[in-house]
Amino acid sequence: MDKETWRKKGKGHRERLRQKFLDGGLERFSDEEMVEFLLTLGTPRGDLKSSAREALKAFGSLSGVLSAPLKELTKIKGIGPKNALYLKLVHQVAGRYLKDRAEGKAFFGSSQAVFDHLFHSMRDLKREIFKVLFLNRKNELIYDQDVFFGTLTGSAVYPREIMSLALEHKAAGLVFVHNHPSGDPNPSAEDKRLTRDLIWAAKLLAIQVLDHIIIGHNAYYSFADQGLIKRFQTEYEQRLNTAINP
Repeated sequence: MDKETWRKKGKGHRERLRQKFLDGGLERFSDEEMVEFLLTLGTPRGDLKSSAREALKAFGSLSGVLSAPLKELTKIKGIGPKNALYLKLVHQVAGRYLKDRAEGKAFFGSSQAVFDHLFHSMRDLKREIFKVLFLNRKNELIYDQDVFFGTLTGSAVYPREIMSLALEHKAAGLVFVHNHPSGDPNPSAEDKRLTRDLIWAAKLLAIQVLDHIIIGHNAYYSFADQGLIKRFQTEYEQRLNTAINP
């Protein structure tokens, strides 16, 4: 295929994608078409179908493509700095939109609501991130903050530091969230121990821990839904009663 034919083919296909979007939004788009459409915003000419397909193959999913580092994106044939920048822009704008929509709204009444809020930004991360949502008495989001990056260990996340942030933000409630890059959201023994320690530390300050959610691939684990939040709270109260009334 000569260069002119390649350009004409690409132009015709991108016009069809644009019309498809105008007719019905992204509802009828495949992941490959969505990536291709975004790439066309930064590349005015040429067929980018194969580039979109290769990107999805390399990063596993649409959100994997959007969250991939710029350096890795530009290793894909047909993806240069400009259209890679468009992909990163869309990803970060979507994250900002979800965060802005959450602030001041009391929808953290369920694990599903938290999962829906953070799934977009956390499901395909290559390393663990431990995030804290700081809530007021109405369960409205005051602030969310990434407090740790990397594999959780006993020396990695300090309850004292998290409680200090909770006091700084004047939070009445906390939700902890972290991801498992392996895709399996089931908690490890360390996850359970850390959750227990955080709940006990929060109890000392009369701050309520509502949940700890682990995000995997298209799935999540909720400590509250599984009864572990209540169990750890009960254990704290039993220990306190024993200490007061030996």
